[in-house]
Amino acid sequence: MKSPLLSLPGAVPAEGVDEGVAAHYGDLFREQRALADGTGFVDLSHRGVVTVTGDDRLSWLHLLLTQHVSDLPAGQATEALILSANGHIEHALYLVDDGATVWAHVEPGSQEALIAYLESMKFFYRVEVADRTADTAVVHLPAGSIAPAPESAAVRETPYGRDLFLPREELEAFAAQAGPAAGILAHEALRVEQHRPRLGFETDHRTIPHELGWIGTAVHLQKGCYRGQETVARVQNLGKPPRRLVFLHLDGSEVHLPPNGAEIRLADDGPDGRKVGFVTTSARHHELGPVALALVKRNVPVDARLMAEETAAAQETVVEP
Repeated sequence: MKSPLLSLPGAVPAEGVDEGVAAHYGDLFREQRALADGTGFVDLSHRGVVTVTGDDRLSWLHLLLTQHVSDLPAGQATEALILSANGHIEHALYLVDDGATVWAHVEPGSQEALIAYLESMKFFYRVEVADRTADTAVVHLPAGSIAPAPESAAVRETPYGRDLFLPREELEAFAAQAGPAAGILAHEALRVEQHRPRLGFETDHRTIPHELGWIGTAVHLQKGCYRGQETVARVQNLGKPPRRLVFLHLDGSEVHLPPNGAEIRLADDGPDGRKVGFVTTSARHHELGPVALALVKRNVPVDARLMAEETAAAQETVVEP
C-alpha cells in the first residue's frame, strides 16, 4: 500500500519491508525529538490489518495465540504471537478488541499467510476473519500525545503511545491536523531504544520468544494449550534459550551503520574470531548516537567488548543469560 502522505513536503520513501510510507520528512533527529516529546504522528499505513468478528472471537483466538485473550476487556491493548509446532515465532499480532471486533496490525505483507492459517483453524467456531488492509490505515501517536482520535478509529493504547485503526480515506485529513509527521526511521530508532523486538528484524526461522524478552508481554505462561507451548514451557522450566537479545552502543566515529545480519564477534578475538551473533536492527538515535539491537549466543559474557563487522560495540543486557 503506497501512502498518500508520501506527497507531504520533504517525504523520502522508505525501502525494503517498510516500502510505501516515508522513511523521513527531511530531518530525522527533529522527528525523533518530536515523538519523544509526545507530538506528531507516524504513518504506519503500510502495515497489514486483520479483524476477527463473531461471538467466539476471543475464546477462539485464545486457543491459537500465546497470549491470554479469552477475557480480554474491550479497549485493552495486548500483543500476541503465533508459533510453529517447534515453538519458533511465525507471526506477531498487535491487537485490541473494541467490544465487537478484534483489530490487529501485523508486519507488512504478512496478513495473507496469517489469514490463511486462521481460516484453516475455524472449524465450527462462530468467527469471521477479514483482511482490512485495503480500507484501514494504522497511525501511531506517541506517548503523551494529546491529539484526539477520530470517532471512526479503533484505538490501541500502550505505554509507548496509541495505535489508531483509521479508515484509509480519512488518513490525509487526520495528518493535516495531527502533525508534524515523523518517518518510520524515527519510529524505529525509538523502538530500538525501548528494546522492543520486531518480527522479521529480531527474528529468524528459529527464534523462540524467550530469546527476545517476549515472555510476559506477548506470551502468557499460565494459559491453556496452543501450538508451540511445549517448547515455551520446556525452556521456561528446564533450561535457557540458546541466544539472547542485547542493546548495543556503536562506535560513533563510523560513517556506516552495520546492517541487519551483520556478524558480531568478540573484540578480543580480532577480525578472524568466531561469529557469536548478528545485528538485527541499527539506528541513529537523537541522544544516544548510533545504536542497535542484536542477537548473541547466551554464553557471551555480559561485559564482553564486541565488534559488529568493523564497528566497535558495547553491550547492555536486555535478556538475562
